[in-house]
Amino acid sequence: MKKKLLQVNNLRTYFHTFKGTVKAVDNISFDIDEGEILGVVGESGGGKSITGFSIIKLIDEPGKIETGEIIFDGQDLMKKSESQMNEIRGKDISMVFQDPMTSLNPVYTIGEQMEEVLILHEKLTKDQRKKRCIELLKAVGISNPESRLKSYPHQFSGGMRQRVVIAIALAANPKLIIADEPTTALDVTIQAQILRLMTNLVKEQGCSLMLITHDLAVVSEIADRINVMYCGKIVETGSSKSIVEKFKHPYTKGLISSIPDLDKDKDRLETIPGIVPNMFNLPKGCNFSPRCKYCKDICKEKEPELVKVDEKHYVACHFPLREGEK
Repeated sequence: MKKKLLQVNNLRTYFHTFKGTVKAVDNISFDIDEGEILGVVGESGGGKSITGFSIIKLIDEPGKIETGEIIFDGQDLMKKSESQMNEIRGKDISMVFQDPMTSLNPVYTIGEQMEEVLILHEKLTKDQRKKRCIELLKAVGISNPESRLKSYPHQFSGGMRQRVVIAIALAANPKLIIADEPTTALDVTIQAQILRLMTNLVKEQGCSLMLITHDLAVVSEIADRINVMYCGKIVETGSSKSIVEKFKHPYTKGLISSIPDLDKDKDRLETIPGIVPNMFNLPKGCNFSPRCKYCKDICKEKEPELVKVDEKHYVACHFPLREGEK
């Protein structure tokens, strides 16, 4: 039986503004096993990225982690000081951000930025650090790594910059990598290369990966399990196969139906009706009710809870979809 590397229990992260309170992450619980790839999917504003930032406690004002437990490798991160978290970030938990150009400092060479992580977290000599940086660049598919260490970020393409960011994330052999939309700024062919690279490296290094994305088609190819998030809540969770083939939530159905299928002759793609509700004024009951064609009176009054529908498959819906409705 695999060991639980991360356990998140009843996490709430709210943003208190002059307009009101945004419940960006609203009472969610999930876990990640050692060596597991967890996909977190949903539309923009669903709380995916804030979940990732909450895990490593990078929530700035006016945001605040209100309640919850974040148990990582047996330690409650909520009880850690900022200096203790600085030791964990980059060493035990690394993050790959959405835009590689903003993740890299334009005035330092690639080598200097890679070495910084090793200086902070690894006791290596200068020669050992250089050797490690070359090995990492080779591992992520950068040619001529020794000469590339002297290059600056603007001398790399977008795909190459993202490979460097992944190399930096792997530098100190982390136990968990949180990748926040790591391929959004890249073209489609480079996206596939980066995702393949990340999954291969995760398997080789034996670490876990939390992949945050809006693209269910992408995450279903590589993730072991998927959390579907909507308006700060997990509305469905299960194995990738179960979510794609036996989805129960109307929102998950909408995400899957909107994926282009080249094998089917469609005049136009299916869409989810309506828009994501105003986070300052969420609807009563189920947050998805204004957009759901299966909505009934109870959906507008009572918030559904996550209930088990199959082995390790849970859904938050008063009327989970049956086979005929798919």
